[in-house]
Amino acid sequence: MTLLVTGSAGFIGSCFVRQHFDYSVEPIVSLDALTYAGHLSTLAPVAAKSQHFFVHASIGDVEAVRAILKEHKPRAIVNFAAESHVDRSILGPGAFIETNVVGTYRLLECAREYWNSLTGDAKNAFRFLHVSTDEVYGTLGPDDAPFAETNRYEPNSPYSASKAASDHLVRAWHHTYGLPVITTNCSNNYGPYHFPEKLIPLCIMNALNGKQLPVYGDGQQIRDWLFVEDHTRGIRAALEQGSVGETYNIGGWNEKANLDVVRLICSLLDELQPRADGISYSTQIAFVTDRPGHDRRYAIDARKIERELGWKPAETFETGIQKTVQWYLANQAWVDEVTAAR
Repeated sequence: MTLLVTGSAGFIGSCFVRQHFDYSVEPIVSLDALTYAGHLSTLAPVAAKSQHFFVHASIGDVEAVRAILKEHKPRAIVNFAAESHVDRSILGPGAFIETNVVGTYRLLECAREYWNSLTGDAKNAFRFLHVSTDEVYGTLGPDDAPFAETNRYEPNSPYSASKAASDHLVRAWHHTYGLPVITTNCSNNYGPYHFPEKLIPLCIMNALNGKQLPVYGDGQQIRDWLFVEDHTRGIRAALEQGSVGETYNIGGWNEKANLDVVRLICSLLDELQPRADGISYSTQIAFVTDRPGHDRRYAIDARKIERELGWKPAETFETGIQKTVQWYLANQAWVDEVTAAR
């Protein structure tokens, strides 16, 4: 038995692969295109394992995917592969359409072809798990209930629109062709190995390097923060116990304004690695022009996955962010390596 994990050298996919070997000796075939946010160093802790096989290719490479399916005969495909940075999607939406929409379509077609070739227990057991985002649901008002699986899709950025399209394709391939799919939609992830262009790692590294800590607009955009290791445990629960055709929202129950997140990072750095001049890192906070169409609030209602699959986050934001800051302090060489390569 084998898993095919796409986007395995990215932030969340690599966490899933590393964590997998804490629980299992089942082989994993890792597939990644190694674009700017994918780096083999994220898989270094498992690189020497005989049960781990890495293939450098994109999900849109039909021949590469077919070859993997033919040789390794996985029992499931876990699809993390995606372009995922909203700012980049505003500047260049084409790459997001190509990977998130066209790439997902091609991967689904390979999966359908492979699934149709299976028989008996192997066919019944096969799963295609698609990892998505809460951003497909749009934005919430301050008093709105968190996003449930039944919320309608209202994406507002090229990124979220491309992910919404991929979700719809996954749903259609199940309802039209019978492909046994499961979809998960997560809130904002954070934790070790996060490429340092996103808010939390960017602020940590900018603070240490004496740079401004950019905060969009008034900094009151609210996100539900989910520690990446909690997220990948939720994905594992959905893969092993989830019902075919179902969607599971995975959230951290940690709504925080961006400005409050940055201030907490500054407070932790003041304690763990204070500035030489004794001044707080919070003096480096700088408010910058808000990005176009910036969603005001995201929040996930994660009661379904807790009720049906027994999953809930182990980390509070306070415990998770402390682990994250400590990891970046201990692994600044990794940041230098991945940013130098881009």
